[in-house]
Amino acid sequence: MTALFALATSFLWGLADFGGGLLTRRTPALTVVVVSQSIATVVLGAIVLATGAWSEAGPRLWFAVAAGLVGPVAMLAFYKALALGPMGVVSPLGSIGVAVPVGVGLVLGERPGLMQFAGIAVAVAGIVLAGGPQFRGAPVQRQAVLLTLLAAFGFGAVMALIAEASSTLTGLFLALFVQRVTNVVAGGTALYVSVRRGGTAPPRVAWRSLPAFAFVGLADVAANGTYALAAQRGPVAVAAVLASLYPVVTALAARGFLRERLRAVQAAGAGLALVGSVLLATG
Repeated sequence: MTALFALATSFLWGLADFGGGLLTRRTPALTVVVVSQSIATVVLGAIVLATGAWSEAGPRLWFAVAAGLVGPVAMLAFYKALALGPMGVVSPLGSIGVAVPVGVGLVLGERPGLMQFAGIAVAVAGIVLAGGPQFRGAPVQRQAVLLTLLAAFGFGAVMALIAEASSTLTGLFLALFVQRVTNVVAGGTALYVSVRRGGTAPPRVAWRSLPAFAFVGLADVAANGTYALAAQRGPVAVAAVLASLYPVVTALAARGFLRERLRAVQAAGAGLALVGSVLLATG
């Protein structure tokens, strides 16, 4: 079940990133974050009320609050790094955030078997290559590298925090709701401060675009949920690596819907990621 939930996470995160990438072509990234997460918050609020998840409130929710604060910072740092580019370096470098939950699992005493260690190594190599790293070309700005490392650490920290935020299914609903409320408050505050300092006011979101925003927000929150379930049912190291296969999904979605051609290094990365996931699932 760990492998199944973790692979579902990578599928959902990959599609959410693809959808978010399309939206940010015509809408500022911060607006995409705030609107998509607001929709997810409303849906999660209804689920919490319907399931009576409020009864699960406890000190562990502070992990969800922390995840909600770290997430928007990581996402905005990543978008800024992508703007500074080159994307072929930034994207795969951002995937090293998987080291955070893997490290947490090892510190907590998890010891994957030899086959799983091999699977982790192969899958991580595949994840990096699937992003299409550029081995030659224009030099990368130091700021882009620092922002990417900040984003990678943030993404990994969110994975580790949300896995600790609950121990039951209803508790998970509440934890995800708290995380999303924190996301919206943090993102909304950043948006307000940006406008007050003379930044461009966010454009009005057309009603016909709301389904796309809803898809991005709900896919992202569902991915957090399936990852938490994966981490609760098996080794965190295994769950984290399998959940981090989302760059492969994003690249394949771009190939299928936008007819973007996969570079040879991306195709090789996708193949390695698949081999690594098989080793992890069977190890």
